[in-house]
Amino acid sequence: MNVHFEVGHPAHVHLFKHAIWELEERGHETYVTAREKEVTTDLLDAYDIDYRVLSTQADSTPRLILEWALRELKLIRAIRAFGSDVVVSHLSPVAAQAARLTGTPSVTFTDDEVETRSLRRFTVPFTSRICTPACFEMDLGEKHRRYDGYHELAYLHPDRFDPDPSSLRDHGVAVDEPYYVLRFVSWAAHHDVGRSGFSREAKRDLVDYLSERGRVYITSESELPPSFEAYRLPVPPEDIHDLLYYADGYVGDSQTMALEAGLLGTPAVRSNSFVGDDDISMFKELDERGLIVNVADERAAVARVKDIAENPESAAQWDLRRERLLADRVDVTDVVVEETLEAGR
Repeated sequence: MNVHFEVGHPAHVHLFKHAIWELEERGHETYVTAREKEVTTDLLDAYDIDYRVLSTQADSTPRLILEWALRELKLIRAIRAFGSDVVVSHLSPVAAQAARLTGTPSVTFTDDEVETRSLRRFTVPFTSRICTPACFEMDLGEKHRRYDGYHELAYLHPDRFDPDPSSLRDHGVAVDEPYYVLRFVSWAAHHDVGRSGFSREAKRDLVDYLSERGRVYITSESELPPSFEAYRLPVPPEDIHDLLYYADGYVGDSQTMALEAGLLGTPAVRSNSFVGDDDISMFKELDERGLIVNVADERAAVARVKDIAENPESAAQWDLRRERLLADRVDVTDVVVEETLEAGR
């Protein structure tokens, strides 16, 4: 089978990488088309996954619309040239529509109700099946498939992830000494319009406090201010999960990295304007399971960070809660492979 993966974000590389390798081991041909966004192609290079770049992330709404249109045309040509039997993507209107226009079955993965509401009418009618975590609160109709897991368990499930401190040490990270990972997003994505995260003042408070208790490593979508340069993440992007695993804590306004930290058993505090009654279902579930602390108010979030840092005995409970969660969650790479092969038959 010719299996075509459409990758538009760094998180999608992690979601699909093990499925790509497993399908190839089974004798299928794979093909990856990518969007140049943040470290997407850096990760593909690091994992030795061949790909073709179709577009670069636009920096304004008009340019985004133009990028989507041109990308869809290029994707249609790529599907025909490869002879794709199935197209797999993460909530991509471009991929779903290009697949439909070429008569190719497609599989769409999504885990974010907020993003799905904004893109549903451009994606769901065109895809063959759409797969979500079981906790997903929307009903997407007869095409909807649910599974007991989260996207992050396609690469952080214990069957897929074995933490390795060696590369961290090679880049100057002392894994046996206290350190904290901070992640700040740019809020420039289409689904982030009108949303916000930590202010500059709150970021400074976090850095000042945590740097007194250990090393601080910052990863940021937007340019770091000069005063934060000394805290820039020292490891390559493919080592970020090892860094999170050995960290004493994570704090940020990012969505994906907060989930990753929680699923690795690392104390995680997330604060942004998504938090509340209408928050994404995964965050509600992991908050209820004691694996992520979600706080809308940044001052309250900073206070929770301090409480966790000053009470390491409570932080040790994260590992136990992680084990309990994983006992009834699946390896999501198995889901990706099974849904892909079924759809492409």
